[in-house]
Amino acid sequence: MKIVIDSNVLFSALIKDSKTRRIILKYNEFFLFPQYIFEEMEEHIDELLKKCEISEKEFSKLLSLILKKVMIVPNNALLPYKEKALEIVKDIDKDDVLFVACALAYPESVIWSNDKKLKKQTKVIVLNTKEILDL
Repeated sequence: MKIVIDSNVLFSALIKDSKTRRIILKYNEFFLFPQYIFEEMEEHIDELLKKCEISEKEFSKLLSLILKKVMIVPNNALLPYKEKALEIVKDIDKDDVLFVACALAYPESVIWSNDKKLKKQTKVIVLNTKEILDL
């Protein structure tokens, strides 16, 4: 099973030394990140740096550690799944389209998200942090 991490889970791991961060760093497999997550991170980098209360150098080190645990999926690899993913999330949150497309691109994968609305759709499995921890 592959696990697609949504941006809020990644941001949570970067902001605070928490269960989320420990799960990511100790997991024995690779997580999947849509390349898009870095575009979103760039938009919120100042906010992330302020919230995490560590230096930019420490932030970069932490991000590098996390990136060793992921496989980055190029946005163009998700294009064939984008239309179906958009259909799934159109009434939920269109910002989740690439995470759903990533899950569709990798059969038997799940999305790690704490988004309760996303969890209500039935086309891809969405697990929250507690459910991931229980795995």
